Amino acid sequence: MRKMICRFIKPPAGVRRQKTNTETGAAVGESGRTAGFESEIEMARLLIVDGHAYAYRAFYAIRRLHSPAGQPTNAVYGFIKMLAKMRATVMPTHVMVVWDGGLSAERQVALPEYKAQRPEMPADLRPQLDEIGKYLAAAQVASFCGDGIEADDYIACLTRVARQADWEVVIASADKDFMQLVAPGVGVLNPNDKSEAIWTAAQVQARTGVAPEQIVDWLSLLGDSVDNIPGVPGVGPKTATELLRQFGSVAELYRRLGEVKSVRIRAALQAAEADVRRNQKLVRLQDDLVCELSPAALAEQPGNAGRLVELYETWGFRSLRAELVAGLASQENLL
Repeated sequence: MRKMICRFIKPPAGVRRQKTNTETGAAVGESGRTAGFESEIEMARLLIVDGHAYAYRAFYAIRRLHSPAGQPTNAVYGFIKMLAKMRATVMPTHVMVVWDGGLSAERQVALPEYKAQRPEMPADLRPQLDEIGKYLAAAQVASFCGDGIEADDYIACLTRVARQADWEVVIASADKDFMQLVAPGVGVLNPNDKSEAIWTAAQVQARTGVAPEQIVDWLSLLGDSVDNIPGVPGVGPKTATELLRQFGSVAELYRRLGEVKSVRIRAALQAAEADVRRNQKLVRLQDDLVCELSPAALAEQPGNAGRLVELYETWGFRSLRAELVAGLASQENLL
């Protein structure tokens, strides 16, 4: 299993809520709407980024990129570009990147094999996480990692607290577990969806056949090979959807198990009942953690241009440096 790298970076308080270009630090307009959401951008909108997921995605999307000193920088460059694209798409007023800090102790007790099959982090990626942290600090983007806290759970907690404050929330991740959080004011930006639409309940229903509030039960029946959670043998996405359409929930399914027409599926469900009920606890995100919603610390704001220039030069990111310098020059000409 890969070892998680835990870092915490938080920008200083007292910042302005201003839209900025992630790469240049220049201010940009705040007009417009985001696909999948109907409210104006003036409403607080929190973009939560699944840090490790995007670092891995960037690492494998771009290969053989190194700094002048010979250090790998492909994940750093890819992460910066991906974050810029996300911010341009979502147009958030607030941003936080959340990182895995380890595995949930409760889940490991319930299933010792939980995520045990995952390989170690690639050697060339590990040092780049620190460099991504340096970028986030310079770009004034809040970042959180807590020891023993899975990113998914902290993201769920932030989502709950943000909605209590009447903020909109967009979660950037391809992890299907986040579909359970989709609700009015909460959407998912899935990088695998080339339309770049923010998923609402309609998109979740279209892709799974079930509503967001049924996702925990749906995944409990299916299992999750990524997290090493076994499902019911012989029950795939189509069968799981059909069962939940008929019975509504896992609880009702087992209460009326005799109504399942297929003898084979009924027997498989009966034999796997303990696993399915355990899976519900494993799949359901733990949003009851202690998490803080700090408007000032999470607010969009200009980055530290001098520090960004220094980092871009160190990493050999000539195009990003040129864009930053050009953006700063344009701002000076407007003054």
